[in-house]
Amino acid sequence: MIKIQHIHQGANALTAGFIAVLVGFTSSVALIYQAVVNLGGNADLVASWLMVLGLSMGILSITLSVLYRVPILIAWSTPGAALLISSSQGFTLEQATGAFIFCAVLIFISGVTGLFEKLMRRIPLPLASAMLAGVLVGFGIDVFNLLPQQTALIASMLITYLITKLISPRWCMIMVLIVGLIVAWSLQLLNFSALEFKLATLQFTNPQWSWPAVMNIGLPLFIVTMASQNLPGIAVMQAHNYPVPISKTLTITGATNILIAPFGGYAINFAAITAAICMTPEVNPNPNKRFLGSVAAGLFYILLAIGSGTLISLLDAMPSALILALAGIALFGTIASSLKLALSESYYLEASMITFLVTASDLVLLNIGSPLWGILAGCLTLFIQQITQKKSQPN
Repeated sequence: MIKIQHIHQGANALTAGFIAVLVGFTSSVALIYQAVVNLGGNADLVASWLMVLGLSMGILSITLSVLYRVPILIAWSTPGAALLISSSQGFTLEQATGAFIFCAVLIFISGVTGLFEKLMRRIPLPLASAMLAGVLVGFGIDVFNLLPQQTALIASMLITYLITKLISPRWCMIMVLIVGLIVAWSLQLLNFSALEFKLATLQFTNPQWSWPAVMNIGLPLFIVTMASQNLPGIAVMQAHNYPVPISKTLTITGATNILIAPFGGYAINFAAITAAICMTPEVNPNPNKRFLGSVAAGLFYILLAIGSGTLISLLDAMPSALILALAGIALFGTIASSLKLALSESYYLEASMITFLVTASDLVLLNIGSPLWGILAGCLTLFIQQITQKKSQPN
């Protein structure tokens, strides 16, 4: 019986890790590809970027998770990749690489000085949870938006989730994945005809220092990575009651980023959405053992990095609806718990609601996405609330 339980838990950890990596890679591979092309690179250079990013993310995810016994998942900066597409025009690959190193140095300094951690300690947990719910809610909504397009596929995955969640929560996401693949195959949505096996090789780019590149790429990349990735990534861990080694992790990721920047490691950080997949009760009933989900994700990162030459064709073989539905369904529990925590204290109710709505919106100002503006809007609401209450009190 004990062995069967261990098999359950091991399978759940592997499944969570696989889904996290699948979602992480597929959600932004196209962005990285376009960013490399904009900088004058080719498919081989894209493979080099994916290889160095995958290896560093995998090694750090495994090392940090095992070291702290906490599910710490490292990812590349998805909004950073989007930023590169728009901000890298007119700059060479060498100049962009110099800007990547500048960004990495700033992240390293943030970790060494502990400034970012001090800032995070001052943000109330209900507001951080509201921001997390705002970041994730779109993925949950997308599951139902996909129903008209792939009704049989999405409906079968949802029904499987609802049934197995009640009967055997441990096998829930495993069954959703299996049913999704079977239905996709039966509907002829899987196409492996164009699959090509090819090993990637690392390509070194000699960095050049350019003040315009630093100001237009490096500094915005740092702000976006910290505000749109590290901030919600830390909120994910706090919402699941995990102690977050913020400064130490930022120091390690920043130092690693400096080393890998010449090979295409433009920015790595705390994972947010994919990390949440590795923290649900479905991974393991014992919160102290859920770090194994991040360890499994790290292993899959490394495997995909080694085979990054074939990655794009492999991902093309799977329907996007399957991947998006997997992500959304896997995050149902985290969205629910985040909303519950965000609305748990009446004092923070108004601020949490505004934080959630702003974060869930498509607001982008100064090339910075809605998570930062959401938390700022919530804090501003709290400030106004406190000032108003003080003035209304009798002297």
